[in-house]
Amino acid sequence: PLARVIRLPQTWGIFLAKLVTDGAWWFFLFWTPAYISDNFGLKASDPTAMALMFVLYAITMLSIFGGKLPTIIINRTHLNSYDARLKAMLAFALIPLLAIAAQPLGEISYWWPIIIIGLVGAAHQSWSANLYSVASDLFPRSVVGTITGINGLAGGISGAVYNALSGRMFDYAEQSHMCIAGFEGKPAGYFIVFCVCAVAYLAGWCILKTLVPRYKAVVV
Repeated sequence: PLARVIRLPQTWGIFLAKLVTDGAWWFFLFWTPAYISDNFGLKASDPTAMALMFVLYAITMLSIFGGKLPTIIINRTHLNSYDARLKAMLAFALIPLLAIAAQPLGEISYWWPIIIIGLVGAAHQSWSANLYSVASDLFPRSVVGTITGINGLAGGISGAVYNALSGRMFDYAEQSHMCIAGFEGKPAGYFIVFCVCAVAYLAGWCILKTLVPRYKAVVV
């Protein structure tokens, strides 16, 4: 029953790991065209802006290899699927740290932030696919659908919150002429949100590892 499922640490580990990370993907998905316009003066209809978005999404397709890493770890270490998946997810959680450098490198060329956002997107999709699979690692078949639904709920909430707060941040940064790390106004706001997105995946991994430190299958 759902009332029992929501009392389990495995459920909360998956829910909270999704809650703190999925919004980063939705932020980049929704705000990148505005970021290109605000920081580089390129409208979405500009051929250069379209080329930037094409390259970004082409890079995210690297995520097709994300599901293979846990299998490689299992074959080499003979760990159980959950522990091997956690190791793979830690690797995917480290890649988004590059987002901290996106704004500074944007001072050199607009291609650097786009490449970094693409890599973060690929890491997110790899992370997310494995997080969905954690449900089948820990829960019996009859409960996997419920956990997947809870996972999706967390992702929806996360996306709404990230995007709403990001919009407020950009408005405040612009109106207050916020200055941070050499950026002023909206660029300063983008820098802050990029940093939040950068560390979100490590936070999600730590939450999952804390609540479910080792493989413990749920028995019903």
